[in-house]
Parts: sequence; C-alpha cells; structure tokens
Amino acid sequence: MKTLRPMLAALCLSALPLAAVADDMPVFKLEMKDGALNPARLIVPAGKKFKIEVKNVGKTPAEFESTPLRKEKVLGPGAESFLVFQPLAPGEYKFFDEFHMKTGQGVIVAK
Repeated sequence: MKTLRPMLAALCLSALPLAAVADDMPVFKLEMKDGALNPARLIVPAGKKFKIEVKNVGKTPAEFESTPLRKEKVLGPGAESFLVFQPLAPGEYKFFDEFHMKTGQGVIVAK
C-alpha cells in the first residue's frame, strides 16, 4: 500500500496542469428559445480554444449546428450542454437552430 501512495500523488500532480488549462478556456453562454438565439452574435478570441454553454429555455427541441465548424448538439426543452471549439482563425462562422431555420440564425465572430 505504501508504494501506491507515491504513484497516486504523482498522478494527482500530473493532472493539475490540465485543470489549469481548462480554467483558462473562455466560456460563452447561448440560450435557445423556440427559434430565438440569445445572443445571436458571439464574439470569441481568435487563436484560442473556447467553450459555448448552450441552454434550451424553450418549449420545443433545439439544435445548435454549424456546418463550417462541424459541430452540432440537439437539446430537448429545458436541457443544457456545452461544445468545445478548437482555436479559430479570425473570421465569421455561421450557426443555426436546425429545428427553427427561419428565425434561428447566428454567427460566431473570431477576433
């Protein structure tokens, strides 16, 4: 048992840098409500990994989808989840709610 303790301590210490990296990742919030996106325009840092926390506050299903970013997430009413994005080049990247195509249009702007 005594030989296991140093190994466990080393394992715990090696995980600390990963936790620190995760804490540095910017987080953006997006609410989806029956075809409305709030905000419909997300400004993120270019060249940096980031996370979007998505919450469906509506009464119908919602789907965050971005063809250029190859991301999608389906959420039932009241559900929440997140998506992690690798660093983006500066530019604009469209996303939409596939269940509400006429009104659920948004853009991620990497600056």
